[in-house]
Amino acid sequence: MEVQWKYREIKTAAAITEKFETNTRKIPSPQDYRRSYGSPKSNEQENTTVNIPVNAKWAQQGVTVAGGHRLGSDTNQLNRPRGLFVDDDQTVVVADYYNDRIIQWKKGDTTNGQVVAGGNSKGSGLNQLNGPADVLIDKEMDSLIICDWRNRRVVRWSRRNGTTQGEVLVDNIRCWGLAMDDQRYLYVSDYEKHEVRRYQLDGKNGTLVAGGNGKGDRLNQLNDPYYLFVDQQQTVYVSDYNNHRVMKWTKGAKEGIVVAGGQGSKSDPKELLYPQGLFVDTLGTLYVSDFDNHRVMRWTQGAYQGTKIVGGNGRGIEAKQLEYPRGLSFDRLGNLYVVDCFNHRVQRFSIE
Repeated sequence: MEVQWKYREIKTAAAITEKFETNTRKIPSPQDYRRSYGSPKSNEQENTTVNIPVNAKWAQQGVTVAGGHRLGSDTNQLNRPRGLFVDDDQTVVVADYYNDRIIQWKKGDTTNGQVVAGGNSKGSGLNQLNGPADVLIDKEMDSLIICDWRNRRVVRWSRRNGTTQGEVLVDNIRCWGLAMDDQRYLYVSDYEKHEVRRYQLDGKNGTLVAGGNGKGDRLNQLNDPYYLFVDQQQTVYVSDYNNHRVMKWTKGAKEGIVVAGGQGSKSDPKELLYPQGLFVDTLGTLYVSDFDNHRVMRWTQGAYQGTKIVGGNGRGIEAKQLEYPRGLSFDRLGNLYVVDCFNHRVQRFSIE
């Protein structure tokens, strides 16, 4: 079948082009959650601070909030989307990979999104993108920062009306994932060099913060680092794609700590199969897209194995299914957003 063929293509291309406890207390309702925890305050930058109860549950039927009208290039469509960013007002900004653009859907938009960067066909001009893999919002500068994967650069596009092109922040880098800390340092994964670096926003003085010791599976190595999350202590979490694990690197550490997976590449709850997007809440609970298992997993601090929170019902297009999930994030209320890559949509799973 065509879908199966496309899947095999992505798996083989990875090496060539993309390197591609049970608690019985009552589960809080959204109202209980807001009373108990308050409205979480957003960091000024990339990561939203979210207080999620350790035993929270989410609706198993996702709601499409972006795309979902088959593969295509119209403004109501996506084409193999990658990373995403969810703003404080629940605006969803998506790296629309094969459409070479960044497109956003505001809360309540059920049909068309708005192209906010690129969309001028693929190319290397400053008004173009070529395979954007991730995106975040720099609120202080009111701009988008984009991993422009095939152009080997990180670019910034203003969000102000009338913007027609971006500017290069970091060049000659095979970037995939982005994050920003409270001090406005930019973190970029480079899966060609198997490392993560921290940059000032002028793109200079890149400092190694994870990996950088060649391709491998030792604790001081990475094997195709993809997505990133950085907490308020500047701890860096990395989805270590081809090692089937998530690594945690504390500030200044010479090696990382395995916090999820790394015990094989199967569908067992203690394992991950090509992990992708990730998020860490204020309790240190990790959420990760388990790409080839078509599910999102939760790992509490120190846990030997994870628990499935959504998906895991086989690959498919039904509301309870995912097909190769990539980026993920949460809004301020704890609702989960997942880039459902091969279904060309973004799904929201409401916290219960």
